[in-house]
Amino acid sequence: MNTATKMTGNPVSWQVQEAKNRFSEVIEQALRHGPQVVTRHGKPVVHVVSVADSAATTRPTDDGFATYLLSAPHVPEESDPVLQAPPRRTRKSPVRLG
Repeated sequence: MNTATKMTGNPVSWQVQEAKNRFSEVIEQALRHGPQVVTRHGKPVVHVVSVADSAATTRPTDDGFATYLLSAPHVPEESDPVLQAPPRRTRKSPVRLG
């Protein structure tokens, strides 16, 4: 059986081999009782979390960075020579093939 008790409110811990052999049960426990921790050599390595729990703890994707960039003043390219591409060079003599 898994190594933590369900009554403590802490995530339940599974050893890797046990979680592999009983993966369906690990998923079911994550759905019913919350996050499940998979350990390797006694150290936590993975959380198995239901999608509903994951959505509740995931931070929003809009951190305001795009709004910040879009709020910058518009500078037309022709007014700033630094933003213009340098003119293309041409060869002084034609290239001979063969």
